Amino acid sequence: MVKPLGDPNCPHCSGAGYIRYDVPLGHEKFGKLETCICRAKDVAEAARERLFVMSNLNRLSHLTFENFSPSGNDKAKFMSNQERENLHKAFDASEAFAKKPEGWLLLEGGYGCGKTHLAAAIANFAVNKGIATLFITVPDLLDSLRFAYADPETTFEERFEEIRNAGLLILDDFGTQNATAWAQEKLFQIINYRYINKLPTVITTNLMLDEIEGRIRSRLQDESFVNYLKITAPDYRRPEETSNPGISMLSLPEMKVMTFKTFQPRDDEVGTEAVTTITTEKKDKFGNKYKDKEVTRIKITKDDVKTLHDAHNAAVEFAEKPEGWLVFLGQSFSGKTHLATAIGNYRMGLGGQALLVEVTALLDYLRQTFRPNSDVSFDRRFHEIRTTPLLILDDLKESGAGSAWAEDKLYSVLNYRYNAHLPTVLTSTLHPEAFALSYPNLWNKLLDPTKCQVLNINMPPYRRVTKGSKKKK
Repeated sequence: MVKPLGDPNCPHCSGAGYIRYDVPLGHEKFGKLETCICRAKDVAEAARERLFVMSNLNRLSHLTFENFSPSGNDKAKFMSNQERENLHKAFDASEAFAKKPEGWLLLEGGYGCGKTHLAAAIANFAVNKGIATLFITVPDLLDSLRFAYADPETTFEERFEEIRNAGLLILDDFGTQNATAWAQEKLFQIINYRYINKLPTVITTNLMLDEIEGRIRSRLQDESFVNYLKITAPDYRRPEETSNPGISMLSLPEMKVMTFKTFQPRDDEVGTEAVTTITTEKKDKFGNKYKDKEVTRIKITKDDVKTLHDAHNAAVEFAEKPEGWLVFLGQSFSGKTHLATAIGNYRMGLGGQALLVEVTALLDYLRQTFRPNSDVSFDRRFHEIRTTPLLILDDLKESGAGSAWAEDKLYSVLNYRYNAHLPTVLTSTLHPEAFALSYPNLWNKLLDPTKCQVLNINMPPYRRVTKGSKKKK
């Protein structure tokens, strides 16, 4: 005897498990079989099981809130207090969402920052509560839809409905999918359906919002419905690296000792002579201009030392409250980099973020994204640099020293930061006149005293004192 699909005592289907509505020809339900309500529990359980299998959560069952470290990897060398607080915030938001899955949660961050662990922890928590949950990477989701065309046990329509109506949908690695027209359209249909019907959804991505397709981005920017969190923590799997791997010089031993306490004001050098190099512009016998360097001796005056004091005082004030721009001009080893580094070290000591980098190294860092094996796009890296909380650019060289591409990108970074009112420190060996000639547009911005301070350190290089010897007086 065949076991009935439904409840034999059901007044609607009498155990058949399906019902057909008595409606006139032309009605949308005419001739269609629908699952009877007496099977609702079994159908829901089967749907939960299918979603669980599709999610492959068995291999992610170890990713829970209990074993997530909201303080990051204890072995992380360069994780700031601000990054730890940011990770704590993402952890708290994810845990709150798991307990009460309402609205959407968008987690953005680089590789290894913890976003997938948090998303999987939400999924495992929800499954244990009996919520029909689908945790899936976007490429796997699209593959699942494609395979449904040839699956004898289901149809594409059934698979599509199951996915977009999942009690909780968690899309991991959004943006890594093959962006064909079909894929984009199906993805949009799923997201738009869940957005319109206010179905709880979690999305993780390493893309910036600007990189996401416009229709989807528009929905993700709904602040009343989407909780958008950007995780800035460094890669948990590579604790030896910074969030900008290898680029910030603040972690180098030589830079760590450059603080305001170790800065030498050089008052004792007033009245002494020092050897310095002066660059002058000359003409050859054909009238062509060229630059010549001359070694000369100068006597250091109180006014010269005062320029160093003024720069020091401005640096201390800026470090306490980084606002606007601070520019140090002066010859090599006159104290510019020490003061700029001291600002960065001071902010890092307070738990803030600061990025100190030579201009040439910054441009090389951007170029690396064009390598075939690069795991990050130029747009993302460019965005990270130009929006970093405090950018300290060391040794801005004369225009023409680099390529037109390099100068264009450098100006784009600086122009954005100026217009966005982001605190920035520049150092350069260029004299004010040379700076104005090399970067006229930037120089005109720097002349605004309400936003910028330009300090020219008129001092010769610091004297190098070997260990065991005394500094000459």
